[in-house]
Amino acid sequence: MFEWMAWTTPVAVFFCCIVLLLAGMTFWELRVPTVERKGWLPIATTRGDRLFIGLLAAGYVNLAFVGLAGRMAAWFSLEQEPSVWIGFVLSMAVLGLVMARG
Repeated sequence: MFEWMAWTTPVAVFFCCIVLLLAGMTFWELRVPTVERKGWLPIATTRGDRLFIGLLAAGYVNLAFVGLAGRMAAWFSLEQEPSVWIGFVLSMAVLGLVMARG
């Protein structure tokens, strides 16, 4: 069923981070209810809204990096494709930025 998916360590870590974020946000919401605020996103958002938007953005960044890794190797004359850990770190940075400033 999941043969099409490249279940590597970075992919597993990425999905584990998502599960931990959802569990942590649920606990945080139960302890301290959220209020809407306006950041640099064009709408007023709650923590849950920012998490959803951030997870979508992180997923797209991660997929874009994986999809472009082969081309980056050619563009920059690299001997091998860049590590997928770079895409993971970039996607988590985007998520953190949306959560903190969005």
